[in-house]
Amino acid sequence: MKRETISDAVGKISDRHILEAETYAAAAGKKALVLISQGGYKRIGKMIEDSFAENNCELVFDYFNGECSANEINRLLKVVKDNGCDLTIGIGGGKIFDTAKAVAHYAGTQVFICPTIASTDAPCSALSVIYTDEGVFEKYLFLPANPNLVMMDTEIIAKSPVRLTVAGMGDALATYFEARACQRSEATSCAGGNTTGAAMALAELCFDTLMEVAKAACAEGDTLHNMPFTVTPESVFAAIKAADAYGRYYLGEE
Repeated sequence: MKRETISDAVGKISDRHILEAETYAAAAGKKALVLISQGGYKRIGKMIEDSFAENNCELVFDYFNGECSANEINRLLKVVKDNGCDLTIGIGGGKIFDTAKAVAHYAGTQVFICPTIASTDAPCSALSVIYTDEGVFEKYLFLPANPNLVMMDTEIIAKSPVRLTVAGMGDALATYFEARACQRSEATSCAGGNTTGAAMALAELCFDTLMEVAKAACAEGDTLHNMPFTVTPESVFAAIKAADAYGRYYLGEE
């Protein structure tokens, strides 16, 4: 019997299920490894299980050990093999996504990514950053394709820690300056090419979008003007960047 494709499934989704991953998962596999943090499972585990309750795709939950390392990837590959999983789903943040993408790559399964925070671009990239078990950078794993599906629930994102959302804004702002520096120096990217016009346009769009937010925050009558100093869009912009840098320092990323 021919398995239904993801495109077929998308065409059958009702409005009520438009953001529910189980409909897509059923078209991609019969048993899915779901990689999630222990805290993430406590917050939304029941929601995920209920979503898949009437679905033919069985779930195998496994808690992420904290680092996208070779040992963690190999451990999860054994889980995939022992349980006969034919789909990998990563739910959470950047290191979970990188681990899920690597596991799917080596196991030969499709990979679905479901962000619960908006602080990283890892959901969409064809790349996994590999660390040691102690959190020291080891290498980049370049993947042949981007994730098969990226799906996020905006309600869950809206309830995520503000600190992580601010970090994501800072990361988006940094994208423009990084891309501009690479373009001006004609540096070769880690993908082996030069900065393209399309990449610069997207990076500039990130910058412009966040600057519009900064300008809105400085609108006449906004409570920001209650500060004992003059608030400008540029100062809000700088504050976002500073908050991101502080967050990275706090997390030991810099």
